[in-house]
Amino acid sequence: MIEVTTAVHPRRILMTADAVGGVWDYALELARGLARAEVGTSLAVMGGGLDLRKRAAAARIPGLTLDEAPFRLEWMADPDEDLLKAGDWLLDLERRIRPSVVHVNGYAQASLPFRAPVLCVGHSCVRSWWRAVHGEDAPAGWNRYAARVADGLHLADLVVAPTNAMLDTLSHLYGDLPRRRMIHNGRDAGLYRPLPKQPFILSAGRVWDEAKNIAALDAAAPRVDWPVVVAGDARAPDGSVRTPRHVRHLGRLPSEELARWFGRAAIFVLPARYEPFGLAALEAAFAGCALVLGDIPTLRELWQGAAVFVAPDDRDSLARELNRLAADPRRRHLLSVAARRRAHTYTAARMTRGYLDAYATLLNRALADLDPVASG
Repeated sequence: MIEVTTAVHPRRILMTADAVGGVWDYALELARGLARAEVGTSLAVMGGGLDLRKRAAAARIPGLTLDEAPFRLEWMADPDEDLLKAGDWLLDLERRIRPSVVHVNGYAQASLPFRAPVLCVGHSCVRSWWRAVHGEDAPAGWNRYAARVADGLHLADLVVAPTNAMLDTLSHLYGDLPRRRMIHNGRDAGLYRPLPKQPFILSAGRVWDEAKNIAALDAAAPRVDWPVVVAGDARAPDGSVRTPRHVRHLGRLPSEELARWFGRAAIFVLPARYEPFGLAALEAAFAGCALVLGDIPTLRELWQGAAVFVAPDDRDSLARELNRLAADPRRRHLLSVAARRRAHTYTAARMTRGYLDAYATLLNRALADLDPVASG
């Protein structure tokens, strides 16, 4: 059981999520941690993509209830009507569940008139993604999206992001955020163990997402001495498919199978242009991989001194650094040890403690607002 030292202990959290990307894994990891602290989670999932495997994973978490609706997410095409319906649905869920805190893993719903305090987590955003991927501001067609993000950030009772760099980015794009807190994402180290290492290089991420920059790795792969293996979905939400040509593509793998690939890989590479945290790099580090990562502020913040960094679009340097590392077992070992040591500062238990403290802060503040004499 996770020890809670905060003055106010939440009873149940209403948490929004989607099953499109890493937010799903993050939400289940946090729900598991909250269950150990005897806090229940009601997970409200939107956006589609909730398959039987995901449902089964959620069902294994004590105290977790799952509600699903097919509403479009705020970054999807033509979401206006669905956002209105999603708002009514979430407000009705809150009335039924009566949570201690509403935890929104997005932005639009953070501006809803919930009765409970609202914590809004900035996992990513289109404007920062567009700037990182395309090197320019997002087109005017994203202005309504940006307005919704700004409203959510400024109406939330607390804004959280997994790195200080992401918090600073949100503040720069959407205005100062006086109620903000950084809480690192975390994973259960026991799920990712080193196995006997084999001479191959692994990457994992959404192949279709230009932010992950798997295309750069695919282009560099013919010049890399070791085999390069990529795990991840090649089919984008719009139905388009981007299949890599020069690497071995495993497709989307169950988490247990992917953990075994991490365990066997000697090197993990992700030349990301945009990665507000990066659970795959953390999982690889737990599994004893030497890390080669895109040289961007968030990954520098997390892995400085424990990884090799390469400019995301310098494919020659990417191939060169991978070959150097493949040829140098001593350096690979040193980087592996450094990455594992750093990874153990980003555990699921530590993430859970961070959120329990944030929830308690919100509940204490709400109590003080109700009883200003006692607070003063």
